Amino acid sequence: MKKFKPRPGFTVLAHKLALDPNATANRHLHSHAGAARAAYNWAVAYITAVWWQRKAEQSYGIPEEELTQWRSWSLPSLRKAFNEDKRTHPRFAHWWEENSKEAYNTGLAGASAAFDNYAKSKSGKRKGPKMGIPRFKSKRKARLTCRFTTGTIRIEPDGRHITLPRIGTVRLHEDASHLRALADAGNMRILSATTRLNRGRWFVLLQVEEKHEMVKVARPDAAVGIDLGIKTLAVLADSDGVLGAEPNPRHLDRAQKQLRRAGRIVSRRRGPDRRTGQQPSRRWEKANQTRNKIHHRVANLREDTLHKMTTRLACEYGTIVVENLNVAGMGRNRRLSRRIADAAFGEIRRQLTYKTRRRGTRLIVADRWYPSSKTCSRCGAVKTKLPLSMRIFECDNCGLALDRDANAGHNLVALAARTTGTGVAGDLDDAVEAESKPRGADRKTYPRHPTAPQGPDGAGRWRDPQPPGREGNGRPSTGHQRATHALMTRYGPFRRKHRDC
Repeated sequence: MKKFKPRPGFTVLAHKLALDPNATANRHLHSHAGAARAAYNWAVAYITAVWWQRKAEQSYGIPEEELTQWRSWSLPSLRKAFNEDKRTHPRFAHWWEENSKEAYNTGLAGASAAFDNYAKSKSGKRKGPKMGIPRFKSKRKARLTCRFTTGTIRIEPDGRHITLPRIGTVRLHEDASHLRALADAGNMRILSATTRLNRGRWFVLLQVEEKHEMVKVARPDAAVGIDLGIKTLAVLADSDGVLGAEPNPRHLDRAQKQLRRAGRIVSRRRGPDRRTGQQPSRRWEKANQTRNKIHHRVANLREDTLHKMTTRLACEYGTIVVENLNVAGMGRNRRLSRRIADAAFGEIRRQLTYKTRRRGTRLIVADRWYPSSKTCSRCGAVKTKLPLSMRIFECDNCGLALDRDANAGHNLVALAARTTGTGVAGDLDDAVEAESKPRGADRKTYPRHPTAPQGPDGAGRWRDPQPPGREGNGRPSTGHQRATHALMTRYGPFRRKHRDC
């Protein structure tokens, strides 16, 4: 299938609008989303049935050439098979005509992509974690969504209603007259519309081809370094030496008292039990809905805070420098995981990525192993250790005393002056880009001050030579040395004592 390419001077954008449907429109939206889920489950059963059949035939000793033929999971093949089966299938025969064909195409397209991702992951052609075999979508947990690519999709002239295929005209929760004006002027064309139930409210996401208009930022020659944290959400250090801070509102922490109370109420109600098939009571559903509203409000407040901050930065500075944080690894800290998730470091970088690209500015992503907090922003000396408990950076070389986050912000903004190339994220010169470390980061950052004593390896400390009995791989060879190495690996104090001897 050919990939869509926008016209010259146009770009593909998405506009998210909240819906305010009445009872009839709400029923149609749920029906289309349920049809998409049913079509997805049909496709999963249609493909995996042959897999289990071939496995059973192989157990009977049937030769390979006589096994049941594989079924293709391409979208045209699934669509053709579904159209032949929907009129006689007991699950679809009585109600498939009530919904648009786009509802079933949504489920089939999702199943085709799921099987394609599984095949590529198994063969090693897909990056990231391994993908499992597509499973059936539960009616209780599946996200309600449906995508429309054909039919009547338009914003009404009043700007307060939108028309969707088979669903009809639905009222919008907000005014969209500006989008209607762009469409009338020929500067925007709607490509598709996706309805989705998110956080208890229906939304419509319009994928449009919109004329790209470059907006000049307020300070195109200025750069800013952003150091993200928990106590302060972001410390901003610009190229003029001005420091700023974005406070962390901690929406989740503020709602903990309400969440604990709502959780206790939910626990006292009769909830669902999948093992016994017990259905939840009405009081449980009502209490669970009340608890969900608190979570939805926290998510909405967090999203509003991040969008306002990233938009303000993208509209003001021509160059933005951020860190490449290991957010997944930071989330494994049981003491800080909740606050790290509440700060949403990954979402900040994602929003800055597309907002800077839209305005034609640069986003520089510092290397993950760049010691921004350990490096002195005045003389460039690097500390060996800087634990999290030390909030003030004190340089041993020049005597600089500065907040560690502010020091990191100054070091990040200094990277903008050493950046070359097109300004793509991570496009740094040789002096900034760190060397490849296939086994991960070094355990320590050794200082190289002029006043520090130089060891035989050139660093600011002496290193013991390789102990005897270790070959090129660095592992002990004799039995006594292997036992000593095991004890050193297991017990921390013994390891430190043995190393200092």
